Amino acid sequence: MKRLSADYRENVEALDALLRVEKSFDLVRRRLTVGQDQLTLYYIDGFIKDSVMLRLMQQFMTLKALPRGKGAAYTFMESHVPYVEVDVTESVDTLTLMVLSGAAVVLGSTFGEYGVVIDARTYPARDTAEPENDRVMQGARDGFVETLIFNTALIRRRLRDPRLTMEYKNVGGASKTDVVICYMDGVADPKYVKALSRRLDEIHPSSMTLGFQSLAEMLIPRRWYNPFPKIRTTERPDAAAAQLVEGSVLILCDTSPQVMVLPTSIFDFLQETDDFYFPPVTGTYLRLLRAFIFLASFLLSPTWYLLVRHAEMLPPALAFLVPSEGGTMPLLLQLFLVELAIDGLKLASMNTPNLLSNSLSVIGGLILGDFAVTVGWLSPDVIFYMALVAIAGFTQQSHELSYAVKFLRLICLSLTALFDLPGYLVGVLLFPVLVCTNRTLNGGHSYLAPLIPFQPKAFLRLLFRVRKHDYRDEAAGEEQ
Repeated sequence: MKRLSADYRENVEALDALLRVEKSFDLVRRRLTVGQDQLTLYYIDGFIKDSVMLRLMQQFMTLKALPRGKGAAYTFMESHVPYVEVDVTESVDTLTLMVLSGAAVVLGSTFGEYGVVIDARTYPARDTAEPENDRVMQGARDGFVETLIFNTALIRRRLRDPRLTMEYKNVGGASKTDVVICYMDGVADPKYVKALSRRLDEIHPSSMTLGFQSLAEMLIPRRWYNPFPKIRTTERPDAAAAQLVEGSVLILCDTSPQVMVLPTSIFDFLQETDDFYFPPVTGTYLRLLRAFIFLASFLLSPTWYLLVRHAEMLPPALAFLVPSEGGTMPLLLQLFLVELAIDGLKLASMNTPNLLSNSLSVIGGLILGDFAVTVGWLSPDVIFYMALVAIAGFTQQSHELSYAVKFLRLICLSLTALFDLPGYLVGVLLFPVLVCTNRTLNGGHSYLAPLIPFQPKAFLRLLFRVRKHDYRDEAAGEEQ
């Protein structure tokens, strides 16, 4: 049954069977008598606004009869439903989806083959607090949450422009997750927007219970051998609004506080929101420092290991690089062991209550490290250099990119141990090769843009923090 019939009782029986109201305690079917006519309401307890439904029922009970004749459902909606979001439909699938999404559906004995949808839903949501993974020293303190309509409102608050477009889609078999493509009409590439929309229409996942992650894996078939992130995300409304002004496209997914920012470039990961809340000079310094630390976190331990292997060739000025206490285990094994120990401490801290997390950091970082040096397992130099690497990893906001650098660092260490200098060079070259071959949802955009193809002004804006001009003036200049 794809459409409602003209028989009211048949429609009620069909929705009762589809929604299985007798099996689920939270799915409510409420019947009201209006004069000689009847209304049947379907909604989910916990999703509906109780105060709104109470007032609507009171309004319905004051009626002496329901409208009759052709278009009775439309007359009822326009004259007797004092609410802001109301619609009429004859599709059984739409009615079922709206009830399961949290809206209320009304069937009337005089409505014929139509039902009324009252979107009075409200979802459980946390406060729009500052994201834990993207804090700023100054600036806005709100962040995206797991409710889609809240997230779109946070963007609308910052961009009061009629060109701001929110295209709605419903994706996923069992979950039927709401997804929105957000862009600035006339600023974003229209071909890219159409390609994204077509891609969302083509995917047919069985469910999207993990929200953002499920959608990301469906949009981009991952190449397991390339660890670099395929999609850039943000949890900050101010950063998302700034990206829209610059021509990016956002994908918002219900139940997820992360917003996809497309297209993606490797250089975009070197920017952070704090860069724009400081003056240009300070923002440029932070950005260049972040890029330097990013490269250093990859090269530090493999380069030091290569130099130690050729200690006899080092000049006296670099003799301090050679460990005075080598430790009982081979140097390569020590480096790998500390890499694993750092990740182990991260996992332990994630599962440690907040009251004990500081104690865990002290125990793990000081006592265990000091004990390992005292018994001779590790060299003090290994502890020092790996501590620098660990700190450098925390300067990168994207955890996926941090782990990509870690994996390449371990591969480079292994190749250096096996093949000496040629292995080190191959390990270093593996970094740009994987970056160049990374497959993302970029359409005609390169993962190395604006370096390849080279766009001097855009590349300089990525390296140096410059003053932002009004996007209206920039758009007008491009049109001219």
